[in-house]
Amino acid sequence: MTKRVRVIASGLVQGVFYRVTCAERARELGLGGFVRNLADGRVEAAFEGADAAVDVMVAWRRSGTDWSRVDHLDASEELPTGDREFLVTR
Repeated sequence: MTKRVRVIASGLVQGVFYRVTCAERARELGLGGFVRNLADGRVEAAFEGADAAVDVMVAWRRSGTDWSRVDHLDASEELPTGDREFLVTR
């Protein structure tokens, strides 16, 4: 099955390789979607692909990199859009 989850992380998540590491892991798992910085200091991502791979990425987002600190994570399931490529924006 394919699913899509949008996740917004807050805490120390910008300037600590959070987006880059997120994209590397998502690509390794064959996921589509995106990750981007938000103007308010949070990081937003959407992961689309196999259920288990999406679940792995949502779990990773809760911990992040060695340099980050995730204080809060909002996750919501969405309808898949057909994303096959994973992009880093902003």
